[in-house]
This record gives sequence, C-alpha cells and structure tokens, in this order.
Amino acid sequence: RLAWPSCGGSSSHLRVAVVAVPGKVGIAVETQQGDLALCFVALSRSCPRCHAIPPGFDVAKTGDARIGFVGFPSVGKSTLLSNLAGVYSEVAAYEFTTLTTVPGVIRYKGAKIQLLDLPGIIEGAKDGKGRGRQVIAVARTCNLILIVLDVLKPLGHKKLIEHELEGFGIRLNKKPPNIGFKKKDKGGINFTATCSQSELDLETVKSILAEYKIHNADVTLRSDCTADDLIDVVEGNRVYIPCIYVLNKIDQISIEELDIIYKVPHCVPISAHHRWNFDDLLERIWDYLHLVRIYTKPKGQLPDYTAPVVLPDGRTAVEDFCMKIHKNLIKEFKYALVWGTSVKHNPQKVGKDHILEDEDVIQLVKK
Repeated sequence: RLAWPSCGGSSSHLRVAVVAVPGKVGIAVETQQGDLALCFVALSRSCPRCHAIPPGFDVAKTGDARIGFVGFPSVGKSTLLSNLAGVYSEVAAYEFTTLTTVPGVIRYKGAKIQLLDLPGIIEGAKDGKGRGRQVIAVARTCNLILIVLDVLKPLGHKKLIEHELEGFGIRLNKKPPNIGFKKKDKGGINFTATCSQSELDLETVKSILAEYKIHNADVTLRSDCTADDLIDVVEGNRVYIPCIYVLNKIDQISIEELDIIYKVPHCVPISAHHRWNFDDLLERIWDYLHLVRIYTKPKGQLPDYTAPVVLPDGRTAVEDFCMKIHKNLIKEFKYALVWGTSVKHNPQKVGKDHILEDEDVIQLVKK
C-alpha cells in the first residue's frame, strides 16, 4: 500500500507518490481508473543527500596536522593507532574490522597531530567498491599519508594502493609540476619551454588541450615535464601529499631482509604489536610534516617553551603567526621582536612580512 499525499483537493485525475528503495528512487502514479505505474531511477552521484557520508565516517580536522592511515584490511592500522595514541580501534585478526574513521591525537615536539585510522582499502576503491571513494576522499584532506603494508606482501599491495590514490587525484611524494597554464579568449596555443623537453612539444600540447576543448591558452614549461604533468595542471584538482610506507610485522622476517627494507626510500619498518621502531617512525613523520614551532615571549617574562604556536611550512611569516592566534591581532600589530635563526641579531625588530624559522622566539608589540 502507498501513502498518498494530500494534494489539497479531491478532483485530481492523478495521484503521485515517491517510493524509495536502497540505491534507487521511484515515482508511483495512480490514474482515476485505478491503474498504477512505477518508474525507478538510480540515485544520482551528484545528489549530496543520496550519497551522504554515513554518520561518524569523517571527523572534524583538529590540531596542527592530520595524518591518515591507509592500507588493505588487517595490515595493522588499528593496532598502530592504538599503540601510538592510546585509542581503541577495534582490533581483530580478520579483515574489515574497522568500518568507520577512528580518530586519535598525539603530541610530539609540542605539536598536536591528529591520526585517522581509515577503513581498509580494497581493489577498485576509486570506482566506489566498498567504502573506497569515502576513504580516499578523507585521505585527500590529510597533511601526510601513512600507507601501512604487510611486510610479507608489500609490493603488490603498495602498487594497488598507489593506483587507487592516483585515480582519485592524489599524488604521493611529488611536487606540483612547474607548468604555467592560463586560458584565454583568442590567439591559439602559445607554447614556451624554458628548458629542453624529452616528451612534450607544441603538437603534443595542442592534442592534449584539444581533448579538453581548449584551443586558446598560454602554456609555459619550466622543467622537463610529461604529458601526465600537463594533464594534472589542466585538471586542476590534484593534491600533492607526502607519504611514508610503514612496513608492519617485521617480527616475522629475518635481519637480512630488514637491512634491505631500510634502504628503500620513504619506508619505515615497524612492529605495531611489539611497538618496535616507533621512535624512528615518529621522527620520520615530523620530518615529512615540515611544521615550524614558534615560542611566545610576553614582555618582561621568560619565553614559554611549553606551548609553541605551530605553523605549516610555507606560511611562517609574522602575519601568519598573528592570524593563527587571532585574526584581529594583525590590525593592532606595530612590530615584533624576534630571537632565533631567522634574524642576524638577538633580538631583532621585524615587520609582519618577516619569515620565521623553527623554534624562533617572538614578542609582539601593539600600536
């Protein structure tokens, strides 16, 4: 039986109701003669209500940096989070134990770092299998990705996960291509290369841009670039995130195999269960996050080394420091006194554009 809505009158020739089933929505129409017609359509991917992330899947971004644990089911992500942050993420010896994002927080060198234990990725995640698209969407918001691998089968899993992340526009341990790209209304394709190119020339660039129906643009290549680099710039939705490959369960391999793993770039071998090599992992995490700690010094007092203001690399000007504390502080700013490696004299009077360095001490002077 259908619950027919009231249409405000009894003389209507048609009655219409919406019917919902998992993954589809339908329209039911009953004519005056009692005939019933049903038409179902698949839910649109563009409809936010249809594809809303389940409650508890994503969590608010807190702290100075966010790290996402990505990997196949049952490689030890939950155990690693539990032993690093003391957060209990259901741990079991069977696959798909973690079904929602589990957050934890650690404090390291004065910085507050949020850890996210993401549900296990499966092959085909970028195409929507499992919760793959949601997992990778959360991974895009992270400052650092830890790909947790089983040391007994690392290469196969590593390539599959990289393929899934690449398909969702995540570039690991890469810098944005040094390509200038600007659309224009007329004038055709203006191609400039400041160095020799091994793959791209004017005709190749034109053919790539033609795929996007772009026929007027300025393209400047400032390094030896590939076709994929140009496509990434044209797409404009890529994120470039540093990545550490965490090889777990090293208690199951020999010393000789462990020596080989240590020579692989971006890799840290650990045992999450036995808490082996956590110090090396935390130090590597700190190096990859590129965080800058700034200590405050109230007038007439000693510097406060217990609670630094932590800034991301690339946004470490005095103005960024003021905005991190309060957005109105820059309006009252007159100058600052700085002690540390960023100045020649201690203290040195600086303006709001001065670039601070790690463990500088600053004292603000208001108007």
